[in-house]
Amino acid sequence: MAEPLRLGILSTARINRRIVPAARKSGRVDVVAVAGRDPARAEAHAREHEIERHLGSYDALLGDKHVDAVYIPLPNSLHVEWSRRALEAGKHVLCEKPLTDRPEDAAALFDLAEREGLVLAEAFMYRHNPQTLRLAELVGSGAIGRLQLVRTSFSFLVQGEANIRLDPGLDGGSVLDLGCYCVSGARLLAGEPETVYGRQVLGPTGVDDLFTAVLTFRGGVHAVVDCGLRLPFRATLEAVGSQGSVFVDDPWLCSRPGIELRRDGEVERVAVEAADSYLLELEDFARAVAGESKPLLGREDAVGQSRALGALRRSAVEGVPVRV
Repeated sequence: MAEPLRLGILSTARINRRIVPAARKSGRVDVVAVAGRDPARAEAHAREHEIERHLGSYDALLGDKHVDAVYIPLPNSLHVEWSRRALEAGKHVLCEKPLTDRPEDAAALFDLAEREGLVLAEAFMYRHNPQTLRLAELVGSGAIGRLQLVRTSFSFLVQGEANIRLDPGLDGGSVLDLGCYCVSGARLLAGEPETVYGRQVLGPTGVDDLFTAVLTFRGGVHAVVDCGLRLPFRATLEAVGSQGSVFVDDPWLCSRPGIELRRDGEVERVAVEAADSYLLELEDFARAVAGESKPLLGREDAVGQSRALGALRRSAVEGVPVRV
């Protein structure tokens, strides 16, 4: 096996608690450095997670010759800028979702990555989980007949006003933070939407605390999406076809894997093996960097996702359906 991919993390974000342990389970990825805006915080973070090196700025990490690739879990508004900077510095990039809601920016990043011979991937960890693969298999194989409707939800209650999800300057809001999963799941099963209609309720900080949407796809398939930052925890996906439906109670975190196949008044529980989505995501990225395969989530998916998100946000502001 080739030497492990040397990964640097651009931020001391909370999600590192998932990424670092996942990397330790893999022989393909080694987290070798972490950077933060506050050198003392970066040092403490490195010590807590037993990371070899800590750097006091993001630029310092991008200039580190011992780092092959970077993972970017920065606030949404910084994803494009730091992905571009990392690619320009010669680093492969795994960027947390959403990469962007501007398709022109997504396309430009992939153009840059391709010119430089680098891998760029959007980090939707749930897409790598066996539960997601089995769900797509069931729907694609006709287990529920012809797909007609997808219903997705994701919400939880954000406490206080200091959370970055509530900061409009950092591209906060429920649709980018949570609804992106719902849109991604609908696209996985139904393809690219043709028209979207989004509605939002703005909270006191100016971001969408609640977002609902209807997406229409080729062949008359519809998707209904809801997400929120002021609601109890909910995470569901249901795909309804002409002959039955499949229901997933935990489609995004995949911590309680299992699928219900509902046909002819009967419910069949489809068992799915438990797996670490972050580990699978990192290993997919490492294989792509090694040239063994293309990343699961490359240009086509990322640009399509950004196009749908951008159209939804525009629709919610304008109050009318928008063609994608």
